[in-house]
Amino acid sequence: MTVDELDDYGMLRMDDEDIERTLERKSVGVLGVSTDAEPLLRPLSYWYDGESDLYFVYVLGSDSRKATVSDEADVAGFLVYDIETTFNWRSVLLTGTIERVSDDERAAIEARIDTDWKPDLFERAAESEITALYRFRITDKSGIKQLELPPELRTDSSTSGPD
Repeated sequence: MTVDELDDYGMLRMDDEDIERTLERKSVGVLGVSTDAEPLLRPLSYWYDGESDLYFVYVLGSDSRKATVSDEADVAGFLVYDIETTFNWRSVLLTGTIERVSDDERAAIEARIDTDWKPDLFERAAESEITALYRFRITDKSGIKQLELPPELRTDSSTSGPD
């Protein structure tokens, strides 16, 4: 079934404004990158610049598969979701490119970043480990949401959605 066919069950496409609000409000998602074997999927904290880019901090360690796969990727996906209840949720799927930010550019970007999104782990790791900043450039975005009970579960006293 397509999203349009699921409209009868309470699922709706998100408009651009709703997608933007979700990206701004959340700070964790799942990065998906193709490999020769299985896809690499990693939960990541992110910072959204409010326009077209997400930023991730990678703790590199001695052999970071995530960094290697990201450096080789032509395209990547990123999923951001927000689930309040079974029938009240949002899901945003982004497609784009991912690239390591150069050291020259990194300081300027980090000065703009709101560090509230960054877990304390990154602050501690930066003191003893090598980190890299990655940029995910959004080329396509879509979102779906469900904000009410499906019609078959509604009663006369049910509300049609959140206030």
